Amino acid sequence: MAQCKQCGKKGLFLKVNAEGLCDECNTQLIKKLQTQIEELNSPEYQNLDHLRSKISEAELTIQNLENKGDELRKELNQKRNEKTNLQNQIITLEDEVLVQSFGLYTPKYDFSNSTKYKERLTEVRQKQKDMVKSGKAVLGSTDWNVNGSITQGKKMIKDMQKLLLRAFNSECDGLIDKVKYNNYDSVKRRITSSMDAISKLGTVMRISISYPYYELKLEELDLAFEYRQKKQQEKEEQKELRAQMREEAKLQKALEEERKKLEKEQTHYENALHRLEEQLAKDPENADLLQKKAELSASLDDVNKAIKDVDYREANKKAGYVYVISNIGAFGENVYKIGMTRRLDPTERVDELGDASVPFDFDIHAMIFSEDAPALEAALHQAFADRKLNMVNTRREFFNVTLDEIKEEISKNFDKTVDFVDVPDAEQFRVSQKMRQQIL
Repeated sequence: MAQCKQCGKKGLFLKVNAEGLCDECNTQLIKKLQTQIEELNSPEYQNLDHLRSKISEAELTIQNLENKGDELRKELNQKRNEKTNLQNQIITLEDEVLVQSFGLYTPKYDFSNSTKYKERLTEVRQKQKDMVKSGKAVLGSTDWNVNGSITQGKKMIKDMQKLLLRAFNSECDGLIDKVKYNNYDSVKRRITSSMDAISKLGTVMRISISYPYYELKLEELDLAFEYRQKKQQEKEEQKELRAQMREEAKLQKALEEERKKLEKEQTHYENALHRLEEQLAKDPENADLLQKKAELSASLDDVNKAIKDVDYREANKKAGYVYVISNIGAFGENVYKIGMTRRLDPTERVDELGDASVPFDFDIHAMIFSEDAPALEAALHQAFADRKLNMVNTRREFFNVTLDEIKEEISKNFDKTVDFVDVPDAEQFRVSQKMRQQIL
């Protein structure tokens, strides 16, 4: 007996196919399949399949974009790091740029000595400490609460104030410690930027560096800068004073040695003349003895005159030599040093200036003895004040002038004839130039 798997009919004469379906169920299945085939071939289904294909493509594009987005994010982070590094380099190189472009600083205090600067610095720093202790250095909101606790809120504000103030002080201390003539403006701007940046960090809690405290930091900057300048100036003055003391000591020693030598010669000539006088007493008409007496008398007169010159130089502290020298190998044409020395032998001073600190020796163009050498030197320096090579340190006596201009000024301030050497020997420099030409 056959049975249909679909409808369950049974019978001896019931016919079923290989799938176990009766004719009626098989016919229904065929119709259903034909309907589905018609639906698959319809335009609506074809459009749906197309949309599904587009969705797959879109999903693939999204995946690619997400992958590319990761790469772009990595590249963005890399560029941000590069930017940070470049900004750091800008800060590092800024001082080098400022060496070429900086404004002249106008002193705000101009105290007479570094001690007064130090005292004022101490006062300003004490004012800062007082503001910190009184809570006036940094401002902040007091109406915050943490976990419903006003006490914890105040503690949080206080801790944040301490943190931001410490950051500001640390930044200022580092900047003020490094202030120089060529970065003063930059340091001042950085202190202002630091205050603004730190105050922005506390915007939510309304925390900021107080303006009076900020002004005290700027005052400390000015004082610290001028204090260092004054210390350097005093150092230069002490150096110059020590040099003058060494010059005076050398002069005094040279005068004493010269006096001893002259007194020894004086005694020698006096004794010789005394013996000669005894011989002439016995033979007054002896021509040889008379000539010898004349020579001894002349030598004794020279020695006595030299002793008087030593007495004069010892008594007259202004007597000395004003020298005009050049060093074309080191400084080029039309650069002259105009200085003064009280040495008995002024060329010793010129030789000292041409030591190992310069590549060539100095050449002497004029050596002028004056009874008031400081006045003559000062007059020449004043005449060429706007031609100094070093406009800051007045003790560096180099001037960019011509020899004719120097001659003219000397004639105005000195009433005696002065011999000048117009063309310097500059032997080592000129020989070095020839040797270099042969090598090339």
